Amino acid sequence: MKKAALYIRVSTEAQREEGYSIEAQTEMLSAFCVTKKIDNYEFYIDGGYTGSNLDRPQMQRMIKDAKEKRLSCVIVYKLDRMSRSQRDTLYLIEEVFNPNNVDFISMNESMDTSTPLGRLMLGILSAFAQLERENIRERTRMGMKERVKSGLWPGGGRIPFGYDYDPDKGVLVPNKDADTVRAIYDLYLQGYPMYKVAQIVGLKYEKLALQILKRKSNAGYILYNGVEYKGKHEPIVSLETYEAAMQMMKERSSKKFTESEHLLSGLVYCGVCGAKMRYQKWGENGFKLCCYSQEKNKPYLVKDPNCSNEKIWADIVEDAVISDLFSLSYKREKTEDTKINALNSLEKKKELCTKKLKKLYMLYAEAEDDTLLEAIEEAKEELSKAEKELENEKKRSTRAKAAEKKREQLETIEDSWEYMTAHEKQNVVRSVVKSVTVTPNSVHIDYHFTL
Repeated sequence: MKKAALYIRVSTEAQREEGYSIEAQTEMLSAFCVTKKIDNYEFYIDGGYTGSNLDRPQMQRMIKDAKEKRLSCVIVYKLDRMSRSQRDTLYLIEEVFNPNNVDFISMNESMDTSTPLGRLMLGILSAFAQLERENIRERTRMGMKERVKSGLWPGGGRIPFGYDYDPDKGVLVPNKDADTVRAIYDLYLQGYPMYKVAQIVGLKYEKLALQILKRKSNAGYILYNGVEYKGKHEPIVSLETYEAAMQMMKERSSKKFTESEHLLSGLVYCGVCGAKMRYQKWGENGFKLCCYSQEKNKPYLVKDPNCSNEKIWADIVEDAVISDLFSLSYKREKTEDTKINALNSLEKKKELCTKKLKKLYMLYAEAEDDTLLEAIEEAKEELSKAEKELENEKKRSTRAKAAEKKREQLETIEDSWEYMTAHEKQNVVRSVVKSVTVTPNSVHIDYHFTL
């Protein structure tokens, strides 16, 4: 005999709502069966499941029973107990219930799909149920955006490594792992490869260390739906440190180095014709650096087929580069105060231009005058110029701080050089050396910063 399926669903939130508990729905559905003289029925109860999809164990069992023609009808207390999705509701009615002669009854809406009016009402009510759900989602999204704009963490979800979430204040709070985050930035800026950084700080995966490095939340920002907002949480590293790490990452990724362990692979150029130079095995005595213009197998790298540059022993050039790195003067001029003063002056200039423009607009509002219009245009040009000057100075300041980081890196290079692997030495050199130009009588080194 076919049976009636009494379907009950409560979401985690709805369990606390009056009239939506499992007990309440069970009682009302049982009473309904008594009044309709339905003796053969079975409960299908999904506790703690959302109505936004059909991925529920008892829902799937009910669908299976319907398709196997074991059900005469499906009865729910309210339409949204079955589903909050119009698409899913129509799927159940049109693809599961109707083809298998299963009627659908909703007590609250007085709906019975065995009648044409009941089927019409079902489509209308399910549409409203989905509209309500989408409105709730939209209001939640808008509220979350305003929350983030005010500098508060969105809450929930994944908390960034190095932070805990304070639900009372709505902000991130650095925890015991914050020191690990700082170490990741420090080691990376020292030139260590990412796999080595992960090993040193005790992370299992290189990818995890890279993800931590790229999070701007570490510098006090929140990324929400592709837009950055200044957060109210305490930064673990400064914005300058974060930007320096991102700049170094960009520089490393822009150069396609080979897997060779040669110290200067990809950095050496011919001082005669400008072509690149490569390492070439030279008997049992080692390697020489050879100009690609003198090679036949890669014509696209040839700059001058008649290049007369000599082949030079690679270790001579490497020793010259290492010696230059070790002998660099680490005395840096204290220009920070000057940079700060320059930025402050440009900030004040921009502020004065803005105030001037506002006053001119106010004067024009009181008395329209063509002379004021000309003054307004001039003030707008002055403000635009001041904004550009300020932006350029900020960029110069960021580049200078990045260069300072590279100089600081050189301070300890001699002490740690002998303990580095060939790969680590490569990364250190490439982080500070832009190119090495070789002629028969000289080795010229260009750095990523001004000495």
